[in-house]
Amino acid sequence: VQLQASGGGLVQAGGSLRLSCAASGNIFRIIHMGWYRQAPGKQRELVALITSGGSTNYADSVKGRFTISRDIAKGTVYLQMNSLKAEDTAVYYCNHHIAVRGDYWGRGTLVTVSS
Repeated sequence: VQLQASGGGLVQAGGSLRLSCAASGNIFRIIHMGWYRQAPGKQRELVALITSGGSTNYADSVKGRFTISRDIAKGTVYLQMNSLKAEDTAVYYCNHHIAVRGDYWGRGTLVTVSS
């Protein structure tokens, strides 16, 4: 499975971006898909997660501002990011967790929020 993330860029504080993560290969039995981020000098952290059934989980720091969604048939996951803050600046990585085979990661897309 290969994941390709896109949609990052430079945006002013208060603005919006939409990230997409397209999957190719055998995506049979996706358990959950998610977005993580890693800011300079910090550890990678979970931003949002969505299960194959549609249940979602968000980091407290993004609740009410970010929305994760997916097209399970295509294995595509999206992250709508609104009201962006400078502290949202990071490289964002998409992740798919597939039954038996484990975790797959995209290469990351940089989001820079200017204050």
